[in-house]
Amino acid sequence: MKLSFLLAGAVLAVAGAVSAAPVTKAVATLKSAPGGKVEGVVTFSPAAGGVRVNARVTGLTPGDHGFHIHEFGDCAATDFTSAGGHFNPGGDPHAGMDAAARHSGDMGNIVADKDGVAVLDVVDSKLSFDGANSVLGRGLIVHAAADDFKTQPTGNAGGRVACGVIGATKGE
Repeated sequence: MKLSFLLAGAVLAVAGAVSAAPVTKAVATLKSAPGGKVEGVVTFSPAAGGVRVNARVTGLTPGDHGFHIHEFGDCAATDFTSAGGHFNPGGDPHAGMDAAARHSGDMGNIVADKDGVAVLDVVDSKLSFDGANSVLGRGLIVHAAADDFKTQPTGNAGGRVACGVIGATKGE
């Protein structure tokens, strides 16, 4: 009996009888660090020029917060360090989203209003649902402080206040 697993495509194939449908939507549900109140939902969908990222995050302190895709879809550690470093398959320097060379996971900052709510709607040309820049199975981290876009390799964005795992979901 042949048994194979294809994690990125979210397919279990037995005896080669099942083919994978392309992923057309992904989601990460953010959970707060212990004692925190941060929560949110971030969706990823194909768009002209890359992947559209839509986020709504609540429970933040007002102001800028680093927002990054991390290497591993693992939010088990209470400080979320189990998610690893920034997702960086190309070995590029840390930078803002508009930089020519940057980590694939460098999403910049989300900005929380006076009520602690941050909303983001952006298309990222570095992200995909397959290949080296696939977001599937990665961690999504919201940081306590603003990303300065220059400190290597993290942007000096402070502790991790929320974490979610990016997974395939039913397309629309």
